Amino acid sequence: QVQLVESGGRLVQAGGSLRLSCAASGLTFSNYAMGWFRQAPGKEREFVSGISLTNYNTYYSNSVKGRFAISRDNAKNTVYLQMNSLKPEDTAVYYCAADHSTATMRSGNCNYWGQGTQVTVSS
Repeated sequence: QVQLVESGGRLVQAGGSLRLSCAASGLTFSNYAMGWFRQAPGKEREFVSGISLTNYNTYYSNSVKGRFAISRDNAKNTVYLQMNSLKPEDTAVYYCAADHSTATMRSGNCNYWGQGTQVTVSS
């Protein structure tokens, strides 16, 4: 059974930093593009960042570009999202996702999803 388990979300003040982790199991991690989405109350789920299978190309939404950094450690079956210079508008539930490519991932229709971790950024 595939599991994606996020961790690291918490309350932080604006300007602070967090690192989210997503531990994957039940899949061949290196064969999947990994990514992060977020969903704020009353808003649709939004693509945040993705990282490719082989080249480790990274992709970011315009709203987080320059502030967030995605990385993966295939030996640990883990993908990370380093979030810096956090803003209140970053407040959301952050979801880890796995898909066959970052191209397909960005559509939001991912093969696997984690349960989410709450990130709250106070003003």
